[in-house]
Formats: sequence, structure tokens, C-alpha cells
Amino acid sequence: VQLQASGGGLVQTGGSLRLSCAASGRTFSTAAMGWFRQAPGKEREFVAAATNDGRIYYSDSVKGRFTISRDNAAKTVYLQMDSLEPEDTAVYYCATTPKRYVSGTLYYTARPYDYWGQGTQVTVSS
Repeated sequence: VQLQASGGGLVQTGGSLRLSCAASGRTFSTAAMGWFRQAPGKEREFVAAATNDGRIYYSDSVKGRFTISRDNAAKTVYLQMDSLEPEDTAVYYCATTPKRYVSGTLYYTARPYDYWGQGTQVTVSS
């Protein structure tokens, strides 16, 4: 299974970027697809996740500014990032798991995700 992320770049404060991540390889279920980010000197943190049964989760820091969506047929997840702030600067990683949980709490952590993309850099200048 491979995850290919794209769409990162340099943007000014208040700008927008759209990240994409496509899953490929052997057929499997993408029960949840998510985005995490890691800023220099900080731990990797949850950003957003979307399940194939329509549930959506956001971290408090991006709620209202970022929108996650997915194309189940194409096994692709998107992250529309608006009103970007310098604090959003990080390497963004997409991840997926075939595990389905009734409670979405676990999707906020890295633990259930089995496959990770290579990361794409997002830099927001002030």
C-alpha cells in the first residue's frame, strides 16, 4: 500500500492550500483516512480524519478553517486549508487504516493508522 501526498507549498498568512493524498497498491479497505502534521521540534499531531461511513473529525486548532473530504471510489482524501496561520507550518502526513471503530476517539491518535505517506511541507509566512 502506498500513499502519495501532494499540494504543499509556501503561502502567506490568510492564504489557502489544498492537500491531496491517494492510496494505491493492493485492494484494501480505507475505513479511515486522516491527516497529521509535525512542526520542527514538536510531536506529530492529529489534524483531521474522515471515515468511509461519513464521519468527520477535526482537531480544535483547525476546526472552522480546514475541511477534510474524501473520494471513496478513488481512495483519495483531501484537506482544504483556509485562513492559514504561521502556526500551521509543518510537514503534513496522510495516513489510512482498514480498521473501523464505532467510537471515533481512536482516530484522533496515530495508533490505528497502518499506512503513512511521505509527508508534504506546508509553510505559512507572516
